[in-house]
Amino acid sequence: MNGNGAEPRPAQHASAPRAPVFGLYAASPEPEHDLPLFSAASAPRPKRGPRLMRRVLAVLLVALPAGGLAAQTGTTTPDAVAGLLAAVAALEPEALIALALVLGLIAFATTTAIVHVRFRRLAAEREGFAFGEISRLEARIEEGRALLMAEPQIVVVWREPGADPEIIGNTPAFTGVAAPTRILAYGAWLAPSSARELEAGVDRLRASGMPLALTLATQDGRHIEADGRPVGSAVILRLRDITGVRLDHARLSDSYRALDAETAALRRLLDALPAPAWMGSADGQLRWVNAAYVHAVEARDGHEAAQRGLHLIDQQARAQAAQARANGTPFAARMPVVVAGSRRVLDVLEVGTPAGVAGIALDATEAESVRTELAHVVSAHRRTLDQLATAVAIFGADQRLVFHNAAYASLFELDPGFLDDRPTDPAVLDRLRAARRLPEQADFRLWREELHSAYRAIEPREHWWHLPGGRTLRVVTAPNPEGGVTYLFDEVTERLALESRYNALIRIQSETLDALAEAVAVFGSDGRLGLSNSAFARLWKLDAALLAAHPHIDKVAEACRALGGDAEVWARLRAAVTGIEARLPTEFRMERRDGAILDGSTQPLPDGGTLVTLRNVTDSVHVERALVERNEALVAADHLKSTFVSHVSYELRSPLTTIIGFAQLLDDAGVGPLNTRQRAYVGHITESSAALLAIINDILDLATIDAGAMTLDVTEVEVRAAMEAAAEGVRDRLAEGGIRLAIEPGSASGTFRADAKRVRQILYNLLSNAVGFAPEGTTVTLSAERGKGEVIFRVRDEGPGVPPELAERVFDRFESHTAGSRHRGAGLGLSIVRSLVALHGGTITLSPAPGGGTLVTCTFPLEAGTGRIAAE
Repeated sequence: MNGNGAEPRPAQHASAPRAPVFGLYAASPEPEHDLPLFSAASAPRPKRGPRLMRRVLAVLLVALPAGGLAAQTGTTTPDAVAGLLAAVAALEPEALIALALVLGLIAFATTTAIVHVRFRRLAAEREGFAFGEISRLEARIEEGRALLMAEPQIVVVWREPGADPEIIGNTPAFTGVAAPTRILAYGAWLAPSSARELEAGVDRLRASGMPLALTLATQDGRHIEADGRPVGSAVILRLRDITGVRLDHARLSDSYRALDAETAALRRLLDALPAPAWMGSADGQLRWVNAAYVHAVEARDGHEAAQRGLHLIDQQARAQAAQARANGTPFAARMPVVVAGSRRVLDVLEVGTPAGVAGIALDATEAESVRTELAHVVSAHRRTLDQLATAVAIFGADQRLVFHNAAYASLFELDPGFLDDRPTDPAVLDRLRAARRLPEQADFRLWREELHSAYRAIEPREHWWHLPGGRTLRVVTAPNPEGGVTYLFDEVTERLALESRYNALIRIQSETLDALAEAVAVFGSDGRLGLSNSAFARLWKLDAALLAAHPHIDKVAEACRALGGDAEVWARLRAAVTGIEARLPTEFRMERRDGAILDGSTQPLPDGGTLVTLRNVTDSVHVERALVERNEALVAADHLKSTFVSHVSYELRSPLTTIIGFAQLLDDAGVGPLNTRQRAYVGHITESSAALLAIINDILDLATIDAGAMTLDVTEVEVRAAMEAAAEGVRDRLAEGGIRLAIEPGSASGTFRADAKRVRQILYNLLSNAVGFAPEGTTVTLSAERGKGEVIFRVRDEGPGVPPELAERVFDRFESHTAGSRHRGAGLGLSIVRSLVALHGGTITLSPAPGGGTLVTCTFPLEAGTGRIAAE
């Protein structure tokens, strides 16, 4: 410190310019022109200026030492004063003025120097005080910072809007975030809801100075307090842990908010339910109802319903509910209630709560209606089964009779009283065995156990019962989903007898034709030879292989021309075989080169074919009677055959139509619903009937083709669409056999002219045949390509293939060779394919596929003739 007690000044002030010393500046000689002491008025007298100045200086030189001595001694001598006055008096007026000016300047300089010295002393004192105050404030700041760091808290200070904040505190220990600035990433250490809340509060604080005070939750489950407020031009945010009572309060607040959110969610859920719901006090007063309740009681809102006490259930039901609550049990009942002016049936559930009661009412009107309707349906179902000719008996899981129709009692002639007692399945079998209405068995117990295995089976089983007396029953045992078995009994005695008679007649017909002496040939509607006897081959010396190939009438005529014959007669014969209109019996006579004279006749058949008979009448005199008798026999046989075919067609089509009709009637929901097993039975009936109908339709198609009555409806056929349509028909069989189908239209995309329906039929038959022979897990390929003026379809399977000896016969009618595969059929599909392809003017071939399997190739011309008919 200096002599005045002030601290030394800072170093930066050491080089400041000091105040000028008066004596130094006064003693400095200066040129006259640098010190203009006089005004411009004295300029005309320049010569007096130097003398005047010398005088003033002299006076000053005299006066100053005297003045300085007086100042040092503090006394004024009369001599000094007198001398000074004498010197002044001796001066001229101009010198006096100059002296006054100099004295004034000296006084001013002296005063200024004194003031400057005093100001510097005061400034030094203030600077020392300021430095002391700064040190004291810095100590207090350090003390405050230490206090802040002593408590687990973080202080964030924003001094400028665009500047980075100042973060005070141990952020890693407080938040677990390593970087201090990451504390401002609230989502990194706060719960999502708390982070959003703090971020919004900080934005408001920095934007508008709105203070914030929040209780937040961290991701690790701690609770912290956030306090933010503006301080001067800065914004301060303080984050600190909550402990003690405040922590308990924060946890209670969180629990309250969670419970409040859950309550709000439950109320919103209840309010959105279509079922009325309510809550009430212990004395039965409503406190809250949902929107469905408001609608049910026809109130404006829930407040009105509660204020008016609009109860949904009546007083008696409320009393029963109160009694149930008193017993500590929930109240549940189904009761009629008026809801929004209409009567409904509700399932009411009301339970007691610590604050009162809570209840809900579920609409059970539709359930009641469905239950009533189900009872009616079951009754109608029983009445329907009672009208069936098939005997039906349903046994429950306990093997007791649950239902039987009238046909069951009639078939086995069982006593109605016995059946009404719900006898067990073994008891029924024992009674049938005693009445000899069961098949004779060497080990009846073993047979019965095998029959009753249906109670443990999954799939239905079929049994054939040959009863004493010649009757035959087809029995199907179908396990029920809920347990038990349904027995279906069909008496097939007449059907088997009919099939036996039909097969016998077919054999008789074949043997009869072979036994005839006349040459007999039957041509189909397509003009191909379908049947001939040995006399026909001997008469014309024809090769058996040629006849086995079922040649066309043109080929037969060409082969017979070697023995001669009138060409006009052969033309008439061809017209009789292939003609469609005016199909009438004809007679003709033919003379051969060998001298044989033949009498022939043609007879149209009901299936569109033509029967041709030839008789050698060379020795007419000797054999006329025999020929007449044989001709009569042939006419009778033809009439018998026609009558038989007509009768068989009627006997097959009529029952089949009836079966399909009743099956569709059973499957119709309007008649009554069926359970899953019954619907499966009806489905099996429908599928079997459809399969039989398909066979009959195939036969009719062949008959139409044979008769030459089939006309092609030629249109533009899309190759891809035809392939996909045919593939759609075998999707179920593909899935059932685990077989893949590959469709490869290739270069054949586009159209060609053909009968679209017949093309799909051709492709479907080929795919069905391929799927039947394809092993499980293999691929059936349907491909197409466009050649020169033709479209070629190919169907390939990976099955065992067709033996060479059967390759030429697979297209014959009723030729079916399973070759160890799943394929079963009547042997008409490929025959129809060949006929339909021929109608289009195309060809079909069958050959072994490269790598194994069978490859069938169909070729169609691009332009099929419109309206082409069979055997054209």
